[in-house]
Amino acid sequence: MICLSKLFKSFYCALAISPAFVLEADLLSAIDQYYRRTDEIKVLAEQLRYELTDNQSDLNVLLASDKAADAPIVKLLKSVFEDAVQVHASDIHIEPQEYTLVIRFRIDGQLHLQTEVDAKITTALVQKWKLMAGLDISEKRVPHDGRFHINVRQQPVDVRVSTIPTVYGESVVMRLLIQNKTGFSLEKLGMPAEMLMQFRRLLQRSSGMVLLTGPTGSGKSTTLYAGLSELNSTNKKIITVEDPVEYSLAGVNQIQVNDKINLDFARILRSVLRQDPDIILIGEMRDQETAQIAMRAAMTGHLVLSTLHTNDTISTPSRLIDMGVEPFIVASSLLAIIAQRLLRLVCENCVEPYTPDGFEHAWLSLELGSTVDDYHFVSGKGCNHCNHTGYQGRVGVYALLEMNNELVDAISHNDIRHFRALAHQQMVDKTMRYNAVQLAIAKQTTVTEAMWVSNQFEQH
Repeated sequence: MICLSKLFKSFYCALAISPAFVLEADLLSAIDQYYRRTDEIKVLAEQLRYELTDNQSDLNVLLASDKAADAPIVKLLKSVFEDAVQVHASDIHIEPQEYTLVIRFRIDGQLHLQTEVDAKITTALVQKWKLMAGLDISEKRVPHDGRFHINVRQQPVDVRVSTIPTVYGESVVMRLLIQNKTGFSLEKLGMPAEMLMQFRRLLQRSSGMVLLTGPTGSGKSTTLYAGLSELNSTNKKIITVEDPVEYSLAGVNQIQVNDKINLDFARILRSVLRQDPDIILIGEMRDQETAQIAMRAAMTGHLVLSTLHTNDTISTPSRLIDMGVEPFIVASSLLAIIAQRLLRLVCENCVEPYTPDGFEHAWLSLELGSTVDDYHFVSGKGCNHCNHTGYQGRVGVYALLEMNNELVDAISHNDIRHFRALAHQQMVDKTMRYNAVQLAIAKQTTVTEAMWVSNQFEQH
């Protein structure tokens, strides 16, 4: 507990001060909402620039020092990570330019400039991150991938590091994977109730494949982990093959792909099938061999969950056939295809009424018809809570296509045109556009965001 009156004991003002008691965690949370570490990071970066000398460029002196914890570079790294976690950033981008080093955060899917500092500290920062990730700091000509684990304000965070050489130095991107203490839950995904029931029914099947599609960062892994969490029990053997293993699930056998020793998806899968699994999760189907092994496993008594990079549900069978999988195998193994994206939610602290313009009104009419004027919409004005973006948090937007006899028959005969026509009929109220519009109607998001999510990827 903190007594606020103590904070003001050395200050004088014309107003009476009423003592108040608050939890320290609540006070720090309130401060975080209004105060960023941008200025602190700039100051620490400037201190580091003055401290670095030619013989310290490889950080050997700094790292060997007994006072390393007090070194400007350590303080700078700490501030960067704390600020990133504070604003719920998913990625930290370190981008060297000719005269400056640009630090940007990806928040709710959008990149935001955090700060720009002197380019002279680039080498020191990059080498420190490479050392933390166990990478070779002497090799700057090729890309590197690694990971490390840190605690940020008593919160465990796994950090995936990717470096790539650029004209002005090594660029670094760090993916922050904050370990979910509350676990994964299907209810928190944002699926419509009817679709959630359909997904749960599919997860209870003893064999077949459920595919999730979408670009990188669209939440596919979270959906898969939520499904696995519901399936996880002592009477089921679950094995995952991932690259990388993003989150640890108790009771699940998780395998990390390692291309350096030729331990790829296909090789692991051949061995996994001899481990008597009930459920297999494959992080991604990247090639013909992996896809064929996975789909044959789905045909022989295993429930297989995996992901594929396609734009929508309807184009997925075509993509598998283009990869070299026989049409009859695709038709016999697929249970359903789920496409998903992440849609930004309007900030509840600065929400205000919004009137769609002519173009937005016409777009809404595609789903709402003549009733579009019966609804009211909102937007976010921008405030300290949402970093002046008008949005805070994200939710999944889904489209689900479940295979039926007609669809299976069309794929078996490689009749893609007929398959697409049948699929469009089945998905009238199960498209991402439909679900995005429903979120806009419910005043959970803006019309602009609903249009961007549904139009950029999904074909209609």
